[in-house]
Amino acid sequence: MRRAIVVGGGVAGPVTAMALQRAGIEATVHEDHPAPAGDVGAWLGVQVNGLDALAAVGAEDVVRAAGFPTHVIEFRSSTGRVLGVLPTGDPSRGRAAGISLRRSELYEALHAEALRRGIEVRYGSRLTGAHDTGDGVTAEFADGRTETADLLVGADGVRSTVRTLVDPGCPPPRFVPVLNTAGYSEHVPADAEVGRLTMVFGRRGFAGYLAAPTGGTWWFANPPLTREPPDGEVAGTSDLRWRARLYDLHRGDRSPVVDLVEATPGPLRGWTTYDVPTVRRWSRGRRVLVGDAAHATSPAAGQGSSLAMEDAVVLARCLRDLPVHDALRVFEDLRRPRAERVVAQAFRTSSATPPPAVGRLVRDVVMPLVLRRRDPRAWVRDHAVDWDTPVTAGTG
Repeated sequence: MRRAIVVGGGVAGPVTAMALQRAGIEATVHEDHPAPAGDVGAWLGVQVNGLDALAAVGAEDVVRAAGFPTHVIEFRSSTGRVLGVLPTGDPSRGRAAGISLRRSELYEALHAEALRRGIEVRYGSRLTGAHDTGDGVTAEFADGRTETADLLVGADGVRSTVRTLVDPGCPPPRFVPVLNTAGYSEHVPADAEVGRLTMVFGRRGFAGYLAAPTGGTWWFANPPLTREPPDGEVAGTSDLRWRARLYDLHRGDRSPVVDLVEATPGPLRGWTTYDVPTVRRWSRGRRVLVGDAAHATSPAAGQGSSLAMEDAVVLARCLRDLPVHDALRVFEDLRRPRAERVVAQAFRTSSATPPPAVGRLVRDVVMPLVLRRRDPRAWVRDHAVDWDTPVTAGTG
């Protein structure tokens, strides 16, 4: 196998192209937008498992340089009580902390590194169709161009066009019953520390904040929403209404969320979230899905980008060591159980409504005991990708 077409220029696309290049496969990235995407989604974390995958293709350092270490995650109750603290890294195993960065800066770092390595990225290139040719695949684009390669990789996100070609009957993405909003506040809470992400279980809503090394505080909030809103409703919500809603949800908590919102330059904006709990098949012929196209997860997992990075490296290893059809089968066998488990866990977390007073009391008693004994999500972050180990047809 010599050449691949990668559709999508978010996180999965450039990392897949770099991983394929390391496996000896030339890849061209096609991105619908005219440039790397902007600050959609505000900011995010790349966890140690994602950084481990980047390290396998020599891209960890450029991504670390775009963000800053986030050493611990702290959990607090609505009363301000610390319920527990979990490290994001494991120095005993030589794994440095996860990082936080603006989404736009992650995109820019990955695109710049792909271009530096000689990978072609075609902007404003929208896929409209693709068909197998027996020993290859031909992709069709909105401007009338066609391109043929040995493989087409769908790294085109939750609304994937490639997914409709791989699994035409796949259900649409599932609405996750929370809203999302975030911002960069000029206020720094007295108890905030750079490198410590604080999660707040408010009485009526969930939020988090992180002091940035450049000053100010990055924050997010997840107002619950049990119904899927009609198109345009969330995007049309005014700055004033966002602030009023966040004030109403968090004014009764002993947390800095209201102060952070008040000190955030406007306008505030929000967005809905959709996940992809399962796709019946991840490949068809010479077309395959990676990242959100195969298994989009809600932000509650903190793993969307990291899972996409893992996919990219595992797919490249499989294609390096096996014939195409065996490689795609083994890739799916290796990745599906882990990815779908993360998606399911994140959906349960996002779907949980704030408990009544008795439920909050029980949680605030039990959670510190649990977190002192173990990290419930260690299994996600402990995952590592071994580039050098050969992949066999029986793997998985």
